Amino acid sequence: MVSFSDQDRQRIAEAVAAAERHTDAEIVTIVAPQSDAYHDVGLHYAVLAMLLVPAGTAVTPVAWIDWWMTLVFGWNASAGLHLLMLLIFAKMIFLFLVVRYALAYLPWRMALTPRSTKVRRVRRRASELFRATCLGRTKRKTAVLLYVSLAERQAEIVVDETVHANVESSAWGEAMAALVAEVKAGRPGEGMAQAVAGIGAVLAAHVPAVPGDNPNEIPDGVIEL
Repeated sequence: MVSFSDQDRQRIAEAVAAAERHTDAEIVTIVAPQSDAYHDVGLHYAVLAMLLVPAGTAVTPVAWIDWWMTLVFGWNASAGLHLLMLLIFAKMIFLFLVVRYALAYLPWRMALTPRSTKVRRVRRRASELFRATCLGRTKRKTAVLLYVSLAERQAEIVVDETVHANVESSAWGEAMAALVAEVKAGRPGEGMAQAVAGIGAVLAAHVPAVPGDNPNEIPDGVIEL
């Protein structure tokens, strides 16, 4: 797991302080090891593996099943049929448990989770954290959250009402691109500092500082969950 050094933390805090000198907005930075456990993804794969057993049996030619039953259970077709059904049921349970416990290992679960699912979970978690850490904490509703989820290698920017009204969503593209590139390269601290600088430039142009009234309403340090 990627970790932050004291130098990373200091650089991010300094980038936030520098960016906020030119804008009325408050920038909050949060980094999390992951946004969700994705246990439901593991469960879905386990159920799918279980259902493949009767599906595979359904498309198997009857002659093959009869030959296999005769080979394994002898000529007692009635008993063989009952045993075959029990075997199918046992294989379903076995496959479900194997896949379920295999995907208890988080890296495998993450690798099999669709990217669209990761994006949705990261976005949902970012919105939750914005409500918890930013909403209602600035006088003119100018909070901006930069959220990074390391396991998913995804980031989100969530903004308050005033910022949303003055800045187009596409304006954050350059900052996000710099962040994602550095996170993928294993330098999340550098990426967050660069992203904060980019966010600050956008905010300075669209939500400039109010002369004589630009207090630091939210601490500048990065929050590590």
